[in-house]
Order: sequence, then structure tokens, then C-alpha cells
Amino acid sequence: MENIQEVTPSVVRSPKASESRLQLFFKKLMQQKVLVFMSMPFVLWLFLFKYVPLWGWTISFQKFRPAKDLFDQEWVGWKNFNFLFKDDSFYRVLRNTIVMSSINLVLGFVTAIVLAILLNELRQVMFKRVVQTISYLPHFISWVVAANIISSALAPEGIVNILLTKMHLIDQPILWLGKGNYFWGILGASEVWKNVGWNTIIYLAAITTIDPSQYEAAEIDGANRFQRILHITLPGLKSVIVILLIMNLGNILESGFEPQYLLGNGMTVDYSENLDIFVLKYGMNMGNYSLATAAGMFKTVVSFIFLLSANSIAKRLGESRLF
Repeated sequence: MENIQEVTPSVVRSPKASESRLQLFFKKLMQQKVLVFMSMPFVLWLFLFKYVPLWGWTISFQKFRPAKDLFDQEWVGWKNFNFLFKDDSFYRVLRNTIVMSSINLVLGFVTAIVLAILLNELRQVMFKRVVQTISYLPHFISWVVAANIISSALAPEGIVNILLTKMHLIDQPILWLGKGNYFWGILGASEVWKNVGWNTIIYLAAITTIDPSQYEAAEIDGANRFQRILHITLPGLKSVIVILLIMNLGNILESGFEPQYLLGNGMTVDYSENLDIFVLKYGMNMGNYSLATAAGMFKTVVSFIFLLSANSIAKRLGESRLF
């Protein structure tokens, strides 16, 4: 009986497997050299205007005086941060910023998704285009003009008070912009009015990528319009919603500047002042550049932490169903 000798085959490695990661990186880089050259101006702009100015964060650890050189300033360590975190007005401003950002985030997401779905369900093409155009137009109006329109509408003799009086919902005109507890709601409604049409563009684009055969199969199976939206349209928007959520959570402390600055006043300052206005007040109006830089640095660090956290959570939920 012949002895059968087992022969262990040698592991054959492909050329790609034997290459190092660095070699693969440069190989892919050369394959995409045209795209790399096209992106260089944007990378250069990002480096010059976003990363180089971070050197100015050193001001937050100094008692900065504009007449002196940056290296001749008096270093005070964490003194500005200690003063910042002991200041009651800072926590009031931080509360306003988080609340206004959360309102804008929730309303912006919900209204944009709902409007995109409603526009997608419209069958009259002409009416759909008219609605899209009307909803887009406020986005191209500057906040200076928009704030004047809102102020005029909410004035004691404005259209809002006139309509509410005619409908007998109020007995006398209300000074809407003179009461702080109304400011957050007014700001949220203003942001929706100005940006909802523009925010729907990306959702409408995402809806067009959904396979129409899924809607046809669902209709044959007896699914009504609401069921098709719930089980086809919304799951199709899942990836877009997650990406935009990550981007918006990274800007959770960016509640805006122009609407708060233009619509706010002395009567609503306890509700309208946010971190950006706080930095402007201390930095430009009071000349305390170190404290203003410390507040701006705090906002950036917290936003970066939110961005990383949201990205990590999104990766963990990547395989799960949102709807």
C-alpha cells in the first residue's frame, strides 16, 4: 500500500497583500492625482484660515494687551477660565445657547423631512414647483432684512396682532419682542421660515435615489400612502439623517449670531444672549480679549467632543434600524 504523503501548500500571497500600507496609500494617491490637485486649494484654505488661527488660543492664557507683542504678554494660566466658570452670566448664556441650538436642531430636522416627504407625494408638478420656489426664497434674504420683516410683523400694530385681535384670540396687542419667554419660540419659528425650504433639498435628492419598484411592490401588496412613507421613504433617508445629525451635533453650540443680535434687545437679553454675543460683548465692547478667547475656546472644544461622540454613536448604530 502506497504511503500517501500530505503536502501542505505554501501560502501564496498576492502582490497587493505583500505591499505595505504606505505603499498602497501612495499608489492610490497617484491613481487619484487629478482629484488631489483639485482639492489642494481647499486644503490650503482650510489650513490657513482654520488651523493657523488656533495659535490665537494662547491669548486665553494671558492678560492680553493689544499694544504688546504676543510673546511679551503676561501669562496668567487658567485664571480666565476660572473667572469664566464662576461667572453666573456665562451659565445663563450657555443655557440660552444650548436651548436655542436644540430648538433649531429639532425643528430644522422635523420640518425639513416633513416638507420633503409632502413635496415628494405631490402629483401636480406645477404646484410642486411653486411650493418649492416659495419655500426656498426666504433663505436668500439676509438676516438684516428678515429681522426687519419679523419685527414689523410682530410689532403692536403688526399683522400678527391684527389677525389675533380680529379672531378674538387676544384682547389687546402683545409686545412679542419685549418679553423674554417668547424669544426662543420666535427664534425657532423664524429659523424654520427662513431655512426650511433650503434644508429640504438634500432630503428630496435622497428620496429620488430610492428604487421606485419598492413603492410599486408595496402598492400591489395593499400598502396605503402613509405605510409607504413609513416603511420605504423614511428608511431610505436613514443614512442622510444620520450624517446630517452628526454634522449638526458638532455645531450644537453654534446657535447663530445675526438673528439673536438683530431680534434681541434689553428686555429679552436674559433669553437672547448666546455665546457669540457674549464673546463680542467682552472682546470688542469691553476689551477683555483674553476672556472672550477663553469662551470661544470652550465652545470649540465642547463642539469637537459632541462631534466625536455623535460619530461614535452613529457607528455603533450603523447596523441597527432607525425606523
